[in-house]
Amino acid sequence: MARRWAAYPALQVITRAGMANTSSSNHIIVTGNQLIFNGLIFPCSIGKGGFSSSKKEGDGCTPIGTFALRECWWRQDKLAAAPKTGLTLRQTHEEDGWCDEPSSPHYNQPVKLPYSFSHERMWRDDDVYDIVVPMGYNDDPVIAGKGSAIFMHLARPNYEPTEGCVALAKADMLQLLALCGNDTLIKITGPA
Repeated sequence: MARRWAAYPALQVITRAGMANTSSSNHIIVTGNQLIFNGLIFPCSIGKGGFSSSKKEGDGCTPIGTFALRECWWRQDKLAAAPKTGLTLRQTHEEDGWCDEPSSPHYNQPVKLPYSFSHERMWRDDDVYDIVVPMGYNDDPVIAGKGSAIFMHLARPNYEPTEGCVALAKADMLQLLALCGNDTLIKITGPA
């Protein structure tokens, strides 16, 4: 079976209107509790388990490495308009889920609910998934138990730690997304 992300091209960072990134780095950088891109610095929250170069399912760690931003999911009922971004946009629906069960044939992939294996609901009441950007972590190929559902999503009001994702304030996320394209990378380096 072909991987869901196989259609994505070779990756490089782009910014507004396809112009090359002129910052000293050609990646979105996450270091400590900061996300840095194109001269902008945003506070962010990371996994409650800190950073890990050997992430495992359920450890609460944010994986260290360089990953693609796959697409942008958004809730039409929570946002006045789709986020402005060069990423592929996908509306989130009530039946959307993400499989986090290593024994499932759909591990670390979006699924339709109801779904018989363990999964996350993408349609949540707490607003953190009103905007979600799946990262290309453990998805090509998928390795059972190496971790799933690693996203960039909205932060809780006090930047509480996540289950392994990177979370930003809504205004910061919207500003960042305007600079991202389907070939943008995120580099998670670990503690500052």
